[in-house]
Amino acid sequence: MEKVTLTKEQLFKAMMLREQKDDENQPKSSEEPKSSGEPKLYKLSDKVVKLLTERIKDEYTAHYYYRAATNWCNDMNYKKAASFFEKESSSELEHAETLQKYLTDFNIIPNIPSVKPSHTFTSLVDVINGAYEMELGLMKAYNQNSHEVFVDDITTFDVLTKFRKIQKEAVIEYNDLINGYNLIDKTDKFQILYFEQTYF
Repeated sequence: MEKVTLTKEQLFKAMMLREQKDDENQPKSSEEPKSSGEPKLYKLSDKVVKLLTERIKDEYTAHYYYRAATNWCNDMNYKKAASFFEKESSSELEHAETLQKYLTDFNIIPNIPSVKPSHTFTSLVDVINGAYEMELGLMKAYNQNSHEVFVDDITTFDVLTKFRKIQKEAVIEYNDLINGYNLIDKTDKFQILYFEQTYF
């Protein structure tokens, strides 16, 4: 086979023609680039997933607290208080499920943290005080989380707004119960029973 030699000028022309051909094959600036066929799905940040997982744990903790309170009140024959705490227990379970659904809506499989409930109550006042501290802690946590996501993730902020409202109402409710039992002699069983019948 005969060897083909090109001058510098011919080589330069060949290179220019190649570049021109490549340019013609590129999409024009006014044309949309070719799609791969599937959109990139929106993902929640690791920070958001972590804080929501922490709140799921808190909601399950509250659920078990109120379940234990229901059992204790039934055993002590505080029937109205038992009914009240049973509803509280169901509400906390719904809150945990709502947070999990929010995660799964964005293709995140929730990691459900283990909860080791161990609740011992000595009185109805003890139950109320523990519930107040728990609800206040949750309100503060939801408030803090809302600050953390406000700039980066307004969608999650909107979800947390609902929970902030729930927690504010819960704190006010238990605050009223505490004000109520402070009107009576907490060492008198009949007055405690009257309080339970009146405030629950």
